Amino acid sequence: MELLIADIMITRVVTVEMDDRLQLVKEIFDQASFHHLPVVDEDGSLSGMLSERDLLRAISPHIGAIGETNRDQETLLKRVHQVMTREPVTIAPHKSLDDASYLMLEYGIGSLPVLEDGKLVGIITWKDLLRAYSHLGHRP
Repeated sequence: MELLIADIMITRVVTVEMDDRLQLVKEIFDQASFHHLPVVDEDGSLSGMLSERDLLRAISPHIGAIGETNRDQETLLKRVHQVMTREPVTIAPHKSLDDASYLMLEYGIGSLPVLEDGKLVGIITWKDLLRAYSHLGHRP
């Protein structure tokens, strides 16, 4: 039996909105064990993706350091839409794990939002794929 995206995707997805500030994103990533946030519109449709790497590129590296200045803090006031990836690569829940693996490798990305009928229903990451493959006996 072939596993599908629906079988392993995370369905309790934390999201942010386009006008949220990077301060909120930083707080989420500081407290969570995941590194990718779908960005949704008010109606819940997917607008983009924001990774922890995107966040770190957008804010001052001096945040939280002894020499932090007001200017460093101001980088946290940027809005999500200023740094997110627009039109992210997505996958449907009925697709295979091989399809997801291909997309992640082809586009050099670490996660895929899962859309069904245009709505966000989950997310899958490279770690989810590795975990599923290891349970299927795909070992070297």
